[in-house]
This record gives sequence, structure tokens and C-alpha cells, in this order.
Amino acid sequence: MKCRFEGSALFMKILRKQKGFTLIELLIVMVILGLLAAMVGPRMFGKVGTSKQKAAKAQISMFETSLDTYRLDVGKYPTTQQGLQALRVKPDGVEKWDGPYLPKDVPLDPWGKPYVYQSPGNHGDYDIIALGADGNPGGEGEDTDIESWTNIAQ
Repeated sequence: MKCRFEGSALFMKILRKQKGFTLIELLIVMVILGLLAAMVGPRMFGKVGTSKQKAAKAQISMFETSLDTYRLDVGKYPTTQQGLQALRVKPDGVEKWDGPYLPKDVPLDPWGKPYVYQSPGNHGDYDIIALGADGNPGGEGEDTDIESWTNIAQ
């Protein structure tokens, strides 16, 4: 379909007045955006590790509340063999179980690994540990273990 204004002087003036961005202008904007991302990005990604640690501590606190409710009903905490799964599924031979004590399945830690549960624990009635990003005991930074009996280092 042909435009009826095509070829007219007015149409040609309008076309000449339309301007776009030059290649140089686009490159300058891209460089500025790249510099901003380089300055802000590392600060934001640095918070990912600490946010995962805080999420692990929050989940451990949720387990502690559920474990206390379990103990009130049953009279003792689940054994190491029963594990945290006892908060969802009634263990064999346990009377007075009135669960489930967790609304959903037992979650993995923020790094995708199962929590370590031990009862009786070395630091109380039970110990719950998230082994950090490396999945091994100990470590520093993002590899630090998150434990039920300690606070997160700031």
C-alpha cells in the first residue's frame, strides 16, 4: 500500500527532522551502564551469601519450634535415626504423636543439602547444622556452618 503523502515536500521535511541515536551515543550509554553494573554488582552478590546464612538460621529456628511442640506431645525429641522427618511422618513405636509438626516436607538447606540433626546433641538436647556452601564441616565465609546453638557472625 502506497502512502498518499509520499513524495510531497511536507513528508520529506518530516523525514529529515526525525532523528535517532548515533552509534557513538549508544556505545557511550552502554559503557556507562556497564560501569554502573561493575560498581553495584559485587555489592549485591556479596549479600547473597549472608542472606543464605540468615535463611538457614531462620529454618533452624522453625525446626526448633516444631521440635519443641513434638517434645510436648511425645515426651522426648526425635532420635538421630528418626531425624527431622519425624516432624512430618509418625515414627514407628511413637505414641501420642499429633503431627505433622511442619506444614510442608522437611526443606533442604539454602545450598540444597539436607540439614544434619543429632539427638541427643553435643550442645543441648539436639543439634541442627547446615554445613554451608561447601557441604563440609567447618569453613569460613560462605562455607561457615550454621548451627542451632550459635548466632550468625555479623
